[in-house]
Parts: sequence; C-alpha cells; structure tokens
Amino acid sequence: MLAKRIVVPLSVLTVGAAAAVVGVLNADAAVATSCSVTYSVVNQWSSGFTGDVKIRNSGGTAIDGWTLGFTFPSGQKVASGWNGTWTQTGSVVTVKDSGWNKTLAAGAQVALGFNGTWSGSNTAPTGFTVNGVACGGAVATTTATPTTTTTPSTTATASPTAAATATASASPSATKTATATPTATTASPTPSKTATATPTATVSKGVENCTDYAALVRGKYWVNNNVWGKADGTGSQCVWENGLSGDNLSWGTSWTWAGDNTKVKSYASAVLGWHWGWKATGTGLPIQLSAGKAVNASWNFQVTQTTSNVMNVAYDLWLHDMANPDWQNNPTDEVMVWLYKSGGAGPVGTKQATVTIAGTTWDLYKGNIGWEVYSFVRTSNTSSASLNLTDFTNDLVTRGWLAKTKYLSSVQAGTEIFTGQGRLDTTAYSVKIG
Repeated sequence: MLAKRIVVPLSVLTVGAAAAVVGVLNADAAVATSCSVTYSVVNQWSSGFTGDVKIRNSGGTAIDGWTLGFTFPSGQKVASGWNGTWTQTGSVVTVKDSGWNKTLAAGAQVALGFNGTWSGSNTAPTGFTVNGVACGGAVATTTATPTTTTTPSTTATASPTAAATATASASPSATKTATATPTATTASPTPSKTATATPTATVSKGVENCTDYAALVRGKYWVNNNVWGKADGTGSQCVWENGLSGDNLSWGTSWTWAGDNTKVKSYASAVLGWHWGWKATGTGLPIQLSAGKAVNASWNFQVTQTTSNVMNVAYDLWLHDMANPDWQNNPTDEVMVWLYKSGGAGPVGTKQATVTIAGTTWDLYKGNIGWEVYSFVRTSNTSSASLNLTDFTNDLVTRGWLAKTKYLSSVQAGTEIFTGQGRLDTTAYSVKIG
C-alpha cells in the first residue's frame, strides 16, 4: 500500500504540435500524418508520481490501432497504468491501445494515465513515437517539487493511483463508439426496496476531492474518483467519504458532465479489492467461484438530479483467471448489477433473458469489449438493496457462460454518468465475504 499522496504543481510537456511525418496507418496505404503527445505530472510525492499522457491525431486520416513509445530519462518506473496496455523494458516504455480505444479519428485525442516511481529526479521524457513514427518538437517543462512522505491516513486526500477502468458497461457501448441514443426521459427511483442496509452514524459530509482519479482510502475500501471517459465530454466530478461505522462506509459524489450522451464520462465508486492494482488490505479478495462463498453487499443511496441525467447506479464485479492479478492483468469477465437508471441508459451487448434473483426481476444482457460483460438490469429502480452477489455469478455459471475456476477480484459500487448534473449520497455501503 503506497504512502499518502499530496497534490503538487503540474509538470507539463507537449511534444510534436502538428508535426508532419509519414507512417503506415493501415494495410492499404501509407499516408501523411501528424501527431502530438502531451505529458503531465499531475501529482508527485517522495517516491512516486502520477502521470497523464494525451495522444492527439492531428492528421487528416484516422489511426486504426496505436502504440505509444517513449523513454524515461531518469530511471523512472511504471507501477500501474490505465486506458492502455503498459509495458516497460529498462527505461523504454510501450503503451498499446486497449482495443476499445484503438480508433483515433482525425483531430481526436485519447487520454492515458499511470502511476510511477522515481528517485533523484523526475525529468519528463522528450521523445515520443506513435506507431513507430516520431512526434518531434519538444517544449521545455518544469518538474513538480516532491513532498515529504507521510504515512497513510484514513482521511487522506489522495491522488490517483488506480487505473481508470478500461470499460464502461453502460449503453450504448463500453467501446466508446456507441450509436444508440438514450431517450430524454429521466427515470425516477421507485420506492421498492429489496432490503435495508444499516445506516452509519456519520451525518456530516466529508471534504470534497475533485482531483481526477483521487483515491480516498478508508479501512478496507477506497473511493475512486474515476473519470476514465472525460475526453468524450466536458465537465468535472468530485468525491468525498464521510467515515466508516463498523463495516459500513458512507460516501458521495457530485458531477457536471456535458457532451455525447451515448458515452460514459465517469464511474465514481467505492472499491473493495482490485482495480488495476491494490490499495487496501483485509478485503477478503480474490475468491474462487468454486469456493461457493457468499458476497453479501448492502447499499443505501440517494440520487439527486439537478438536471436531467443519462446515468446508472450499479455494482461492478471484476473476475480474473488467476488468484493474484496485478495492474498489468486485464480481467476476463465483468459482471454489473444495475439498481437504478435514468435518461435511457442501458448496458453493453444484447438482452438474453429476464431472470428472477433475490425476489426481483432483472433483464440480463451479454456483450464483449475485449472481455465478457454481463449486466443484470433491475426492471424497476431502487435506492436500497441487500444482495448476495454470488447469486448473480451462480446464474452465469449455470448458463455455462462463466467458469467456476474464475476468481472474483473486485466488488465496486458507483454511478456511471453519460451527461447531466447531480449527486449521489451513500448513507451505508458494505461488502462482506463469506
């Protein structure tokens, strides 16, 4: 578990603004291209830092599949990365697209990020390539000043460390190329409830953290200000945690997002377990499905829609085929359990069946975005639920869609926002394994 992160001034480098080069973008033709890469150190502490990298196709032809390359000049090491497959050999770093973001239209930009370690100095790279073609013309940069390492704090305003999720399992497509358009109707939560979680004693709102990918660690949970799709719109998101009472976490998020209402901008969530790496101990995860352990999750929340929103509130479960996944190991399966939706939001894939689990009916969808995605969408909204999430994975095992040899590595609970302004307040959230 890393030490507390402190937000420090930005270090920004822009490379190759409209640099004309020649490269093969597809199997049919070689075309003139232009590219630029912006490299930023958004947070830095005594032994680590968080970097932000943006690739822009400034040419006139789409890039179908990209690989970014650069070299660290001062011995820095990538610890975890998101929105691409990150590898490092010596000082050379290579990032390959994640599949869902491989197409980079003319004038379009893709945002990546990573957590790294450093010592001595943290000089920014000055040479970048896209598909082996140099993006030249570096602009001088300054380096953020390191802060003193502090021990982890349960109330720390932490900087991003986890990978932004590489998929939003929300309609119309987690590939970020959806064409279906949600309706303008805003659904209201129904009063029906499956159960009631025990509220926490905490009533005062915690301090907001509006830093992208901020991680607020509290006990075995952490709140992730995940804004993985922000490049597809404009706006911002904040998170806060109000405290832990027994096993119950109280937390919240607020957002303002505009842009394409078919693409998810963010998924602020409470995380138990893996999310392209680990942040807390004592999670009880991973567990192999064959063990038959219960995963009892309770959640009481309230959605406030300041404007009409296209969004959902859902559990997000991640599974691997290994017992010890780390930041470089993408999941093999993703299972979502939608409790609330509005504005016509719907999951990736196609509807396969309507099932009854925990006395409630759910529409079951199946899709693939580089890994299998299964979504159970409640047929009526609720703002309170107490579920054994193993019931949902068992349904998939029975159908032959999910192998019992798989490991459940993460349970997350949050809200996917396409567009709109609003707020989610969680009065009590808990997950108990076994």
